[in-house]
Amino acid sequence: MNTTTQIPENMELVYQYPDSMTKTYTHYCPGCVHGIVHRLVGEVLDELDLREKSIGVAPVGCSVLIYNYFNVDFVEAAHGRAPAMATGLKRTNPDKFIFTYQGDGDLAAIGTAEIIHAANRGELISTVFINNAIYGMTGGQMAPTTLPGMKTTSSPGGRDCKIAGYPIKMSEILAQTEGAAYITREAGTDIRSIRKLKKAIKRAFLTQIEGLGFSCVEVLANCPTNWNMDPWESMLWSKEQMTPYFPLGTYKMREEVKALKV
Repeated sequence: MNTTTQIPENMELVYQYPDSMTKTYTHYCPGCVHGIVHRLVGEVLDELDLREKSIGVAPVGCSVLIYNYFNVDFVEAAHGRAPAMATGLKRTNPDKFIFTYQGDGDLAAIGTAEIIHAANRGELISTVFINNAIYGMTGGQMAPTTLPGMKTTSSPGGRDCKIAGYPIKMSEILAQTEGAAYITREAGTDIRSIRKLKKAIKRAFLTQIEGLGFSCVEVLANCPTNWNMDPWESMLWSKEQMTPYFPLGTYKMREEVKALKV
């Protein structure tokens, strides 16, 4: 596919496809936030000149095919094991930039141990964590982040916290580890939050580049298909229902990270 952009002589190019991304037709559902976050990651990789230095670790979940969208090296991890694979990649290739991209089922369920211990060890890796409160790829089952009373295919009567426990708050947990340098929860549901999200991703990536410790950006997202909503309705639901339970904000930022120019 020809990716060259032809610009008339009398026009200035102000916005274009990131070099770190491929022009691939999306497999995501209409209105899904994954596409927005992919774009932001691609822009940051370009801006930090990381394309030739990066190795991404793909998860199991809706974003299992993430390697199709990026013009960087990628490896595929077993379900939940992306932080463990990223640890090995970084320790054996310390000159490379290593990032994982994971959903709530991958990171907060089967991969809970891997992400907590990677953060606690202060591994020099960066994680982008998509929290849409449901298992998207496998049919909309209850996830560790499913809200109380929220209906899913495996909790048709709504999540009963007396039986299933409460939604797990990963950013708050990771922020308690000694090795974590930057932990934040952002959103991708409107223009203002998307701009803040990009800055957070850039700060997380710079945290690794400067050797300051583990970094993670949690993103409150939507799932129109499994929430049985249209895209706009799902965006509003994420803001109105998820944010109160998962408050946005920075949960840990070392002074050295704060001093980074983003």
